[in-house]
Amino acid sequence: MVSVGINFAGPSRVGTDLAEELLELKRERNAVILAHNYQVPELQDVADFVGDSLGLSYQAAKTDADVILFCGVHFMAETAKIINPTKRVILPDLEAGCSLSESCPPDKLAQFLQEHADKNYYVIAYINCSAGVKALADVICTSGNADKIVRSAPADRNILFVPDQNLGAWVMERTGRTMDLWHAVRMLADEVCSTEKMVTFCRESPAREIIVVTEAGLLHRLRKEIPGKTFIPGPTDNCFCGECRFMKMNTLEKAYDALLNMEPEITLPESVRKRAEKPILRMLELSK
Repeated sequence: MVSVGINFAGPSRVGTDLAEELLELKRERNAVILAHNYQVPELQDVADFVGDSLGLSYQAAKTDADVILFCGVHFMAETAKIINPTKRVILPDLEAGCSLSESCPPDKLAQFLQEHADKNYYVIAYINCSAGVKALADVICTSGNADKIVRSAPADRNILFVPDQNLGAWVMERTGRTMDLWHAVRMLADEVCSTEKMVTFCRESPAREIIVVTEAGLLHRLRKEIPGKTFIPGPTDNCFCGECRFMKMNTLEKAYDALLNMEPEITLPESVRKRAEKPILRMLELSK
């Protein structure tokens, strides 16, 4: 659930330094700015923390700010709200969704689990899912820790991996653990290793030129943090992972307006939030 209101910021401001205005507003609001690696460069540059899903989940859990401006997509902002129920979580663009998350509606998953109750599924949910799906899961995972999470699953339980069947198939190959997979759309980014692992690999690799097969937004961070190397975007066997249109919906101006008006704000029913928090905290504990 979200609450939205009228944008009182007026028309686009021309000739002003929005980045400086946003940072000043951040101080006034006692806010923290979190930006996913795939966000536009302007948002990454003003963020307090830039990272992947797991890294930003840690930062959201640790922050003592009153407000979290989450520059990412909807399920990420929901995750921040789940972990920080007393903080206000603002998302610059409410339409910044995720096709993979939308491929696994909570009601469909609940129905599937009910129809297959005899399987006694241990549900592992890739973090790219809604709060409703997280509330039905036993544990959450990211692409960077999926194999570790699967290896920790109870040996006497059947596993249902949702919603990314491609990541699930890869993890089965890595771990040898049989799982039932949710039939979902193909994930276009963050497919095998997490973006944080990509950053670490690129920093430590002796290579001077590196082909990076993920969303183009990560290239800005790599070029900024590792200026001595050349990073080249590359295609996968099935797609060219150039741009995620949902990630690019967030802009510097939208971020400023959202923090100014404190809308759109992410809100969740407390019953859903509590149930969704358990598998996230379990993931964070297992990932340490």
